[in-house]
Amino acid sequence: MIRRLVFALAGLLLAAPASAQSRPPIVLAAASLQESMNAAADAWAKRGHVRPTLSFAASSALARQAAAGAPADLFMSADVEWMDDLDRRGLLAKGSRVNLLGNRLVLIAPVDSRVRVTLRPGVDLRPALSGGRLAMADPDAVPAGRYGKAALTRLRAWDGVAPSVVRAENVRAALALVERGAAPLGIVYATDAKASTKVRVVGVFPAASHPPITYPIARLKASQNVEGERFRRFLVSPAGKAIFVRYGFSPR
Repeated sequence: MIRRLVFALAGLLLAAPASAQSRPPIVLAAASLQESMNAAADAWAKRGHVRPTLSFAASSALARQAAAGAPADLFMSADVEWMDDLDRRGLLAKGSRVNLLGNRLVLIAPVDSRVRVTLRPGVDLRPALSGGRLAMADPDAVPAGRYGKAALTRLRAWDGVAPSVVRAENVRAALALVERGAAPLGIVYATDAKASTKVRVVGVFPAASHPPITYPIARLKASQNVEGERFRRFLVSPAGKAIFVRYGFSPR
């Protein structure tokens, strides 16, 4: 009786879908992907797969975690530079890297602000700041901050506002400073502004003022989780891309 039960249970396990026997894949994703990646994970789970575990932070912080050996299966960065860093270290699975999404860079203010700015060469943001701070992700490391500094430099505005910049640990932290009224202006992605009801876009940076905003995704070489690769393939598929488009991203 016991032997028959053991054999029956073994048979059920063998017959079960691979996803039912796998641990959740771990995804390291840029902070700006929170809503869209959660929606993608939910859609994947509805297809009968184990829901991925998502870890959000600045791409710089996540890349450093991956380089230090943190257990993870996929990495999705908000720029190519941090993905390049892992690539140079030989930490990406060969053939798994794909440039998946694009975005826009915008200037935001609290929703009740009356500020309006035309972002063109020679613009001076100091009057709009009125002595306050400009919130942005760390321009020395975090993608949104680096894009922002590049854009302000190209528009000849960086030197004027640099002393007023408050450096946030990631783009969502910069968004939160503007939401709380702690900063009268902030630089975030268009998708971040779209996700908040507490801010409004007061200016859109010209696409030519900064490097193209590109979100690459890749599987980490150390990953042994087959569900991680399956989820990556879903994300880069037309069905996966459509989810991100709903949240304001552009497909690559």
